[in-house]
Amino acid sequence: MESVYNLLLWGMAGTAAVVFIALYFVKAGYGIMRNGHWGPQVPNRLGWILMEAPVFIAMCLLWWFSPRRWDGMCLVLFGLFQLHYFNRSFIYPFLLKGKSLMPLSIIAMGVVFNVLNAIMQGGWIFYFAPADRYTWSWLATPQFIAGTVIFFTGMVINMHSDYIIRHLRKPGDTGHYLPRGGMFRYVSSANYFGEIVEWTGFAILTWSLAGAVFALWTFANLVPRAHAIYRRYEALFGEEFVRERRKRVIPFIY
Repeated sequence: MESVYNLLLWGMAGTAAVVFIALYFVKAGYGIMRNGHWGPQVPNRLGWILMEAPVFIAMCLLWWFSPRRWDGMCLVLFGLFQLHYFNRSFIYPFLLKGKSLMPLSIIAMGVVFNVLNAIMQGGWIFYFAPADRYTWSWLATPQFIAGTVIFFTGMVINMHSDYIIRHLRKPGDTGHYLPRGGMFRYVSSANYFGEIVEWTGFAILTWSLAGAVFALWTFANLVPRAHAIYRRYEALFGEEFVRERRKRVIPFIY
């Protein structure tokens, strides 16, 4: 089983590279990039729940059936991962405003990735990590301390940026507006920057190939989308946007 698990990790890493390139040519049709080319659609709120809840549920199942399920340090790592997905699955969707739609095809692809990611992260934490890897002494390691700081920094940036985006419009308004404040002073997709930082922190605090592959996937998925959003803002807002000299997703770099 461990050889199959390792094959999954390397296969997902290779697929991330392909996805990174492909997404510069194929624009995922949801959010500001929504169009009618991706098939049947459902309300955005339902779409987010259907797409994100499977990873939360799958991780719970992997935890429950693991012989390590009551190991304290494993529970800490599990809790950090689930903290993000509890918010994304059961809180974030109910904060959304407006009547946007999400294609079922995008949801289906998200579900596949999320379940595979649960297998990667839960598989490592609860099944394949060396038995003496995550003891309470791991709390004092430089990896865990630095990674946890980075993880929560990214989470705060991500949630604050989402808050700014949600409050761009007044009730009944369907216009598009430039998000401002927070990390939007530096990048046009500050929410994506926060998520990249968050999962980079998780990769560091677990110090695992599984965490690194997830961070790589986060980068591969969100950086091309940030580029597409940047171009969309250029088209919508013209010189008003260009003169702010924001980067796409990585402050001062890209």
